[in-house]
Amino acid sequence: DRDRLSVATKNTLGSTLTVFQLPEYALEELLQDKKPTADVITQNPIVIDEDEVVSDPLRDMEMLAFEGIKDRINSLDWDEMQNLVAGVLRSMGYKTQVSPAGADRGKDIIASPDGFGFENPRIIVEVKHRREQMGSQQIRSFIGGRHKDDRGLYVSTGGFTKDARYEADRSTIPLTLWTLDDLVRALIENYEQVDIETKLLVPLKKTFLPA
Repeated sequence: DRDRLSVATKNTLGSTLTVFQLPEYALEELLQDKKPTADVITQNPIVIDEDEVVSDPLRDMEMLAFEGIKDRINSLDWDEMQNLVAGVLRSMGYKTQVSPAGADRGKDIIASPDGFGFENPRIIVEVKHRREQMGSQQIRSFIGGRHKDDRGLYVSTGGFTKDARYEADRSTIPLTLWTLDDLVRALIENYEQVDIETKLLVPLKKTFLPA
């Protein structure tokens, strides 16, 4: 019965912070159905930070949508992931060549202005759709054999280790690393320019919210 609880405990239950944690004395009172002593309340004062309590529902919706898109992309198989990355690059103004399965030889996609790789920039893309992070060895292997005028894009849905990022920073060619979050941002930013084949892989709809 809520009416039998102390004011301090009722205030705690009314706080949005209750979702995360209850003070010890309030939890004991709920379990034992007894009023907390003055000493307990003094030792466990409730301090509510208004900045923490106030939640931005629009921000929460954005975060939920972002995570939902990540889940959708994670559910794609490897071929679909490769086609998604190629589609995002096309939406950014490049023409792409996608390697057949099992024959990439260190390059899953070639993106360039002319579609043949003759015009610069010629971007060599490697796509890894795995749970584990890519390490420095994978980055070194990707960089090896690249032409000095090539640009590199390494996409890993599992992310990268610290050593992998260090290896990319010291690369002999310009190299960009994309995590799953980076891929989602690029997809969202260019979605209106994405072709229908790519949209079918990750269908999204525009929702208007107050700024």
